[in-house]
Amino acid sequence: MAEDATAPAGSDGAASRERREKIRQRVADEGFVQIKALAEAYDVSVMTIHRDLDVLQSKGWLRKIRGGATAQPSAMYHGDVRHRLQAMAEAKRKLADAAVGLVSPGASIMIDESTTGLSVAELLPSRGPLTVITNFLAAVNLLAGKPDIDLIALGGAYYPAYDAFLGLRTCDAIRSLHADVLFMSTTAITNGHCYHQSQETVAVKLALMDSADRRVLLVDHSKFTKNGLHQLAPLTAFDLVIVDSDTPEEQLTALRTRGVPLHVAGSNAPLS
Repeated sequence: MAEDATAPAGSDGAASRERREKIRQRVADEGFVQIKALAEAYDVSVMTIHRDLDVLQSKGWLRKIRGGATAQPSAMYHGDVRHRLQAMAEAKRKLADAAVGLVSPGASIMIDESTTGLSVAELLPSRGPLTVITNFLAAVNLLAGKPDIDLIALGGAYYPAYDAFLGLRTCDAIRSLHADVLFMSTTAITNGHCYHQSQETVAVKLALMDSADRRVLLVDHSKFTKNGLHQLAPLTAFDLVIVDSDTPEEQLTALRTRGVPLHVAGSNAPLS
């Protein structure tokens, strides 16, 4: 085999780094890969692959499970950003189409690091002139240099798996600004509350919520079937919650009973 199974756990040479990057990309592309298949593909021992997956999991790139690794999110793992970009893409587009109806020329807009927020960002150049504030590097790259977009990128510690800036410095940067509207999403909704997998994400989203006059939450129906570890806020903390048309009617009824201000994307009901 190309690499000794007894190599120290801290060993991180160029070959190891290159192999881990290939493993990361393969898991993101395929969704799940078996440990045995990875060992055979890269001609290393099963124990070496276990160490590789431990490193990648510690950085938030994937989730190690019995027999392999997955890009699917869990209550402890938010999911690789490439995998999240592919999930519920049509629903996200419909949510974004509804959301931009709230955007007026001259407004200041905050967007979080969600891929749903990225769908909104794609539509903003046509609504300018606008000021857009975001900690999501994908959104920064998308909007940089666009006519009629005054872009403010929030710094801080860069988290590769989120492709975003998070942490105390990001929160401080947010608190120094103020926006007309915040568009954000959430990982999971349980009992009328938003949940996320990391405390860093929660801290940044709370700062965003505190710094916007209007808070708009965009959620597709899959969010109601997922779980998260850290509670963010109740849905009633938002001025408007936009859901997609595939959200079950019983779920909509339950939210309305809780007093959640709802709009179903694609419906004839006016945005308020």
